[in-house]
Amino acid sequence: QVQLVESGGGLVQAGGSLRLSCAASGRTFSSLNMGWYRQAPGKEREFVAVINWSGGSDYADSVKGRFTISRENAKNTAYLQMSSLKPADATIYYCSAAIGLGAVDYWGQGTRVTVSS
Repeated sequence: QVQLVESGGGLVQAGGSLRLSCAASGRTFSSLNMGWYRQAPGKEREFVAVINWSGGSDYADSVKGRFTISRENAKNTAYLQMSSLKPADATIYYCSAAIGLGAVDYWGQGTRVTVSS
């Protein structure tokens, strides 16, 4: 079992930056593929970014060049650095963990990001 706890959400002005953190426990963090998703009310949860156990990363087209995912294995923590934020980025962000390369196995409780225009 893996527990994920997100933090770092909040209110930011459009064009500003925010860093989300995801602290993991319960399993060897360095072996997990970590990701970030977001979900607006009434919409499907959508992929934002992923970083695999070896540090390789991928991003949704909508955030490429603005968001950076990273991990710090010594702290069992994954991060999502968000820059040039837009009102369209405002929603709840969820941290994810996957043991393999397939479906997500664990989810965090979510952290809300609000972007004022």
